[in-house]
Amino acid sequence: SNITAGTLDQIQLVIQAGVFVKLIELLKSGEFDIQKEAAWAISNATSGGSSKQIIYIASLGAIPPLAALINTPDNRVITVALEGLENFLKAAQTEGPVIFQQIVDVFHECGAVNSIEELQNHENKNIYERAVKILETYFEGEEDVESSEIAPQIVNDNNNLQFGFGGPSTNNGTGFKF
Repeated sequence: SNITAGTLDQIQLVIQAGVFVKLIELLKSGEFDIQKEAAWAISNATSGGSSKQIIYIASLGAIPPLAALINTPDNRVITVALEGLENFLKAAQTEGPVIFQQIVDVFHECGAVNSIEELQNHENKNIYERAVKILETYFEGEEDVESSEIAPQIVNDNNNLQFGFGGPSTNNGTGFKF
C-alpha cells in the first residue's frame, strides 16, 4: 500500500502502469486481508494525489468496493475506507459541480450514503464523528430537497386554491380545487 503514498509523479506512474485497475479488482473480490491492503493503497492515493488523479481513480470504479468495506467489523478498515471516500468527495468538489454531482450519484447508487448514515450509530466515536462530518459537509440538505419535492404545493389559480404534489399543478386530475 505504500506504493501509492508517494508524490504526485509517483502516483501518476502507478496510474500509468494500470495498478489501480488491479487494486480495484482485488478490492472487489479478494480475501479480506487483501481487500484491506487494496483499501490502504487506494486511500493513500486519495490522500496524496491531485484532484484529477483522484477523480480518475474514481472513474475506474473504486468508490463502490471501498464503500462496501465500511460495513465490516474492523474499525481500522472502516476508518481507512471513510478517509478514502471523503477524499473522493473533496476532490470532486474541487473539480466543479458537474464532477461533484457525478461522484455524489455514485455514492447514492452504490449505497454509500446509506452506509455512512448508519455509521452515525457506531460505537466508535472517531467513526461516528467522521461519518457525521462527511454527511454534513457533502450531503447536507439533500433530505430537505427530497421532502420539498413531495410536499403539497398550494397554487392560487383564479382564486381557486389547488393542492398538487411533485411539481406545478395543471389541475388535470393531479390537484384539488376548492
